[in-house]
Amino acid sequence: MKKYSYIIIDDNAESTLETKTIAEGFPELTFLASATNYPQALQLVLEHKPAIIFIEIDPQDLSSDLSLYFINELYRYLSHIPKIIVTTSQKELAYEAIQYGVFDYLLKPVLQIDLLKTVLKLDKATLEAESLKIRNEINSVIPALQHSSIAEKPLTICIKSYGDYRYLNAADICYFQADNNSTDIYLSSGEMVTAFKTLKHFENVLTYPFFRIHNSYIINRNYIARIHSGNSICYIKNSTKKIPFSKTYKSNIDLIITDFIIGNYLEV
Repeated sequence: MKKYSYIIIDDNAESTLETKTIAEGFPELTFLASATNYPQALQLVLEHKPAIIFIEIDPQDLSSDLSLYFINELYRYLSHIPKIIVTTSQKELAYEAIQYGVFDYLLKPVLQIDLLKTVLKLDKATLEAESLKIRNEINSVIPALQHSSIAEKPLTICIKSYGDYRYLNAADICYFQADNNSTDIYLSSGEMVTAFKTLKHFENVLTYPFFRIHNSYIINRNYIARIHSGNSICYIKNSTKKIPFSKTYKSNIDLIITDFIIGNYLEV
């Protein structure tokens, strides 16, 4: 579960308490501090660098100097601006708030359902940002690997045992399965060949499109027909075989999913 720290900026102590009470119902949200005026608020934000700021922009106490201009001040000091969530009783300020790029606009008193929607939007935005980051990393790595594989001859793996030389085209290998100190290699033809090397050995010598996804499995990304994240299962093309993946190698599953996305891809 993604955690979000937050600060409440409001000149009304009762309103601050109400917002904090609603937020306490969400385990994703962690309270850091509250402020009642502009200078105090700026100090707290610069000191704690929260993920979220709840701010009143139409204060009862005008001397608190709270307004949307507070956002401009943050850009002077921070390279990453927290998500700004306006909490106010005035609907009329919504359009102006949008011009300042606020993340959300909640009317007081803040309701649990409204804050739930905001948290879900935060989760979605965070996931999209992380996916974009992974995609950019893939874009910088995968094309180079793909171009090099095109330039080179297809990889041939030789399974050698007591004078017996068995040659396998790497492109024909669906997956590797550990079997104690040996490894069973499953081909697209349905044939299985045993190599007297550990799965760790193959992990060290193989590159794209082979990914380790489990203590017992290395999979050829080109033979994946389906990935079921809920059940932690990969399905092999033209086969009933289901291959599990573990949390330890979840990052490799994310790389595979992103690799599909950056190709000739349509999601419906």
